[in-house]
Amino acid sequence: MANAPVQRMSNLMAKTLRDDPADAEVLSHKLLVRAGYVRRTAAGVWTWLPLGKRVLANVERIVREEMDAIGAQEVLLPALLPREPYDATGRWDEYGPELFRLQDRRGGDYLLGPTHEEIFTLIVKDQASSYKDLPVILYQIQTKFRDEARPRAGILRGREFLMKDSYSFDLEDEGLAHSYALHRQAYQRIFERLGLDYRICAATAGAMGGSKSEEFLAPAAAGEDTFADCPNCDFAANTEAISYELQPVDGSAVPAAEEIPTPDTPTIETLAASLGVPASATLKNLLVKVGGEIVAIGVPGDREVDMGKVEAHFAPAAVELVTADDFADRADLVRGYVGPQGLEKVTYIADPRVAPGTAWITGANKEHTHAKNVVAGRDFEVGEYVDVVVVQEGDPCPKCGTGLKLDRAIEIGHIFQLGRKYADALKLDVLGQQGKPVRVTMGSYGVGVSRAVAALAEQTADEQGLCWPREVAPADVHVVAAGKALQTELALDVAEKLASAGLRVLVDDRAGVSPGVKFTDAELIGVPKILVAGRRSAEGVLELKDRKTGEREELTVDEAIARLAD
Repeated sequence: MANAPVQRMSNLMAKTLRDDPADAEVLSHKLLVRAGYVRRTAAGVWTWLPLGKRVLANVERIVREEMDAIGAQEVLLPALLPREPYDATGRWDEYGPELFRLQDRRGGDYLLGPTHEEIFTLIVKDQASSYKDLPVILYQIQTKFRDEARPRAGILRGREFLMKDSYSFDLEDEGLAHSYALHRQAYQRIFERLGLDYRICAATAGAMGGSKSEEFLAPAAAGEDTFADCPNCDFAANTEAISYELQPVDGSAVPAAEEIPTPDTPTIETLAASLGVPASATLKNLLVKVGGEIVAIGVPGDREVDMGKVEAHFAPAAVELVTADDFADRADLVRGYVGPQGLEKVTYIADPRVAPGTAWITGANKEHTHAKNVVAGRDFEVGEYVDVVVVQEGDPCPKCGTGLKLDRAIEIGHIFQLGRKYADALKLDVLGQQGKPVRVTMGSYGVGVSRAVAALAEQTADEQGLCWPREVAPADVHVVAAGKALQTELALDVAEKLASAGLRVLVDDRAGVSPGVKFTDAELIGVPKILVAGRRSAEGVLELKDRKTGEREELTVDEAIARLAD
């Protein structure tokens, strides 16, 4: 293969910026724009400039190599997809407003693909007819679309993004478990090669469906996911996936429930202050509407309801908070004084902390009145127990009981054991060994390719700028000509020699640009090695700087080439 040509900054389509973009909130957004990697085209839509495209291509290459290594076969599906398969699985409606919907000139409904489970299922249905055709793993690296309500954080959360999605097709659940394990191991290799710090966390399946699900999370302050990590054992999970066992207690000694006057105490804070009790002794009852029906959610008064968990539990049904009009229509529901005892025509669910036998102070369903000694399982029944509270730092680890640590993270990968949800909807069968139809079982596996670039920027950048790991960097070495003709001549000469030695080279040969600006840009752009033709150029001596550590050393041209090519 021919060596890559030297990229001269004098003709590079990339302008660096001294100041952060006005709309930039997170580090990766600021630096990727300032360093000339990306530019905003529209809200949530980004253009990849030459340096950014190189980094993106390197991430793609690593993902592709590791997918090929587990025997996966690459395909490319259309981004413009027909409505019918998504109607069959229910996801045309389930996806809600995040799905880009459009019509052709004949009025036919289409969508821009957010994921491709349905279409991959139909491909295998068309191509595989016998058990001999399975197992198979198919994948693609393709642009996806989601109509984010508030696209933010640069390429971290956009309306258009690059993703690797793969799908496994097996005859039996044991085969699915094997395909899942192959992907899990491949993802570990991918993220290790990318140089990302990551955690594998238990996760919820969400709209994807299926049974087992795990996320690969990259800890970062800009992350939108919160995960819990146990310092004592190997437990790690997205906080939305943490669940606790129901632990009933003996409430037989609790006196009978008793109503108590509590004027002007419609909130947990005012109630606890009025009675001189901790908020944890009270029972909070949040009312929501699910498919138009009112549901009450009970949690300890010192905890908040995690609406993400509630929505995931009731998906695909829509969940919304009750309004003043809803209270006006239901005289039995007294705002600020709702209690679970005596509720009619209301489904009651509760967090496992509201276990049978536990006693509470809660609303009495009367104005300015609460009730004490209200015991779960004696004075009211819980229709269903669901983990719905926001997990807090220090909550016990479900595995060993040690206090959990919480951190923010960026989701960079997600793997699912889908089972037969999509095969059932689209009737994916093959002829089995016994001559009878066998329903195929599936797995779905995603890597955020463009998001991985942002995650790397978040984790590796410093005060000076980006700082890429070598395997994903846009070049192996950034050669800087300090300014004079002799220095530029030496820089160009050594750049060509480095390229001939097989290295990818970026050389700053810009005329009329001060050495200070060139050095600042080299730090900002973040190539792993910076080679400067400076004050000792006449002697054929260069300065080599490690971008990450800041270490410097002076080398002759031959020594520099030998060191960098090693």
